[in-house]
Amino acid sequence: MMEDYKTILSPVDGSEESELAFRKAVHVAQKNNAKLLIVHVIDTRAIQTPSGFEGNFTDEIVRQTKVMIDRYESLARERGVQDIETIIDYGSPKVMIAKEIAVEHKADLIMIGATGLNAVERLFIGSVSEYVIRHAPCDVTVVRTDLDNHLLHEKK
Repeated sequence: MMEDYKTILSPVDGSEESELAFRKAVHVAQKNNAKLLIVHVIDTRAIQTPSGFEGNFTDEIVRQTKVMIDRYESLARERGVQDIETIIDYGSPKVMIAKEIAVEHKADLIMIGATGLNAVERLFIGSVSEYVIRHAPCDVTVVRTDLDNHLLHEKK
């Protein structure tokens, strides 16, 4: 029996992998008449300099993030999703997605893109999707294909 999902969390980062997951999350949200949480976590480790956080640099990252989130929200609305919440947060993306945002917003499904990291990168920094699978309090779907179930770089 298929779960009737009420709140679907879609982490986005602008990558092709997260775009595939977002499109499937929109489809599932629309079919279930579910709330769609569109989430981007700004990795504070990536924007910190030895002297702290640089104002102009950080402001530009936030501005670009808002533009990206607004684009995703518009796409979801165009496809008929009514209940949408956008979230921009700060911290470690994998921890915030799995342990903070999913819990706080009572997500019952996270639809996340497959990682683009190679084995060495996963060893040193860890895969967000792998961490979310292990620590999320709800179902997690790792999306590798588009709505027609074609792989991202598969020849059609």
